[in-house]
Amino acid sequence: MSKILSNWQPEDSQFWQTKGHRIANKNLWISVPALLLAFAIWQVWSVTVVKLPHVGFQYSNNQLFWLAALPALSGATLRIFYSFVIPIFGGRKWTTLSTASLLIPAIGLGFAVQNPNTAYSTMFVLALLCGFGGANFSSSMSNISFFFPKAAKGNAMGINAGLGNLGVSVVQLAVPLVITAGIFGALGGESQTITTPQGTSQVWLQNAGFIWVPFIILSSLAAWFGMDDIGNIKSSFKEQSIIFKRLHNWIMCWLYVGTFGSFIGFSAAFPLLITQSFPHVDAIKFAFLGPLVGAIMRVVGGWLSDKMSAAKVTEVSFVIMIIGVLGVILSLPGVEGSGNFSGFFLSFILLFAFSGIGNGSTFAQTPRIFSMFHRHIQKGDSQAAEMHATKESATSLGFMGAIGAYGGFLIPKSFGTSIALTGSAQWALILFIAFYVSCLIVNYWFYVRKQSLTCC
Repeated sequence: MSKILSNWQPEDSQFWQTKGHRIANKNLWISVPALLLAFAIWQVWSVTVVKLPHVGFQYSNNQLFWLAALPALSGATLRIFYSFVIPIFGGRKWTTLSTASLLIPAIGLGFAVQNPNTAYSTMFVLALLCGFGGANFSSSMSNISFFFPKAAKGNAMGINAGLGNLGVSVVQLAVPLVITAGIFGALGGESQTITTPQGTSQVWLQNAGFIWVPFIILSSLAAWFGMDDIGNIKSSFKEQSIIFKRLHNWIMCWLYVGTFGSFIGFSAAFPLLITQSFPHVDAIKFAFLGPLVGAIMRVVGGWLSDKMSAAKVTEVSFVIMIIGVLGVILSLPGVEGSGNFSGFFLSFILLFAFSGIGNGSTFAQTPRIFSMFHRHIQKGDSQAAEMHATKESATSLGFMGAIGAYGGFLIPKSFGTSIALTGSAQWALILFIAFYVSCLIVNYWFYVRKQSLTCC
């Protein structure tokens, strides 16, 4: 059984080279699959809702958008709490508990979708419970940030988050496959008849939840027996709450809504938006590619940010995202035509790619910003500066994840509201452009401009 690491000093090069990197990497590679499963549960409704009307559930389009958006709302809110738990409970204990908690929505979903008469309120609650998966991100990133030295944080967190984010793509790819067969036999329940314009077929929609259960159990056991708790990072909520007084914490939250909020929001809305805008296209065949690209590019964003200015990587990301949104607007169906699905899809791939790169770069920015800030106020006491910077940046990273995740709720609801009021997603997209422009300006002024004390 893993032990508590009583004297963890990753910034000490000798300690890091002799044993630190080996322990840190072990914890990282146990964290990655746990986080991937968390993202899969968080986003399982994004693909499940597309199938509900076909198996007899009588929900309106707005109700379906709500089910796709609710996990992000609860996940973002829970992330606020999860941001502070690692220094209180320890990474090993909390990763085990938080991963095991995913069993509740996974099993609940599996039973609920078997009956088309299941009350919408039940589905509503189950969608909220999937927020457990989204919340895990904040504690996972905070935990991993403690294990690595500042010079390697960007790459380590890019790997943890990027490969963890793959859970979004995995769920959108895996669910359409696993629901086509009764892989759990009699234990998995009866099949349902699905009716589409192409005809009827049998599906086991409950597999969308049940398929994750054995993997969640294995990952929880791996965390309990394989991970470590760092003993010298203990900190109370009161001590960590200093981040609420730090301007840079709130600035980075704003930027992270633009990067991660876009990634998770577009991931949740993409399948339904394809269905609403291009009814002749089978959304399930294409939707997983966007989150896949975004997750992979997050790793690239973290790696790039360890090699060059993280703030400049963020700046370029927002510029390209604006171009991507303009491409989506120009490709949407309008009064003069049925739209251009190829242009729509490629523009969204561009959005996913650079939201992913921006995810990696903003997380790499944060430790550097807090290090510069504390070196300035500590006036030469580099050891004290790094100690405060490490603790505050780890908490801030978790809190950024919480605020950024609200984008996963706001974007699907913006699309749903825009379509309900105007018949098109165009006005929601125009609002996104205005927000990205504000991110460009704020990031440039505080972190790209050479005269800034926190230029990084």
